[in-house]
Amino acid sequence: MAWDDIPDWSLEVAKQLLDTVKAKDPFTYHHCLRVGRGSRRLAKAIGLNEFEQAILEYSGLFHDIGKAQIPTEILVKPGRLDSKEIEVMKSHPTLSAEMIQHLDNVPFFRFMLPGIKYHHEKIEGGGYPHSLRGDAIPLFARVIAVVDSYDAMTNARPYRNPLGEAKAIQELKDFSGRQFDYHLVKTFLDMLPRIKEGEGEKEEVVVAHLIKAA
Repeated sequence: MAWDDIPDWSLEVAKQLLDTVKAKDPFTYHHCLRVGRGSRRLAKAIGLNEFEQAILEYSGLFHDIGKAQIPTEILVKPGRLDSKEIEVMKSHPTLSAEMIQHLDNVPFFRFMLPGIKYHHEKIEGGGYPHSLRGDAIPLFARVIAVVDSYDAMTNARPYRNPLGEAKAIQELKDFSGRQFDYHLVKTFLDMLPRIKEGEGEKEEVVVAHLIKAA
């Protein structure tokens, strides 16, 4: 197997993992599909090759699968989480990475781990799980962070209503260079109008197959 091979069984792994998430929390399942799609689009927009785009699509699909291991009463709690519950929720990136760790002998899956594990780190530090800063945060994690945050802000959860698009865009701008990679935010916002028009749908191979198989 070459370093840039994508195993033909990868789609089945994705389906099995995401079916587990869907059974636990349909919102997280659909969120993962959207973040997978958006991460691939942003990867393409910043000039990554097709193998890297595929890694980022899968990384986006898997970034929150660890939430399947979070107690339901915390995951879908309608009110504010207390400090202990917040710490449990903060374990989800590590849990997500652990769910594919056994596949790290395959380069395609090994390359996903940094993006999945570190997508809640912040450019100025203070994120989790390791409070990385700046370029110490892997590029793939910085990509997922932008897509993940925008999607989370613009979609409803049991405990809050979605922000309007204009407000979500302003949040990304306000925290650009602080929480998010400045250049990635700029590229994401530049491509957002094209995303809304549906451009690139035919290129989202993995997500399209998952939706078709659902």
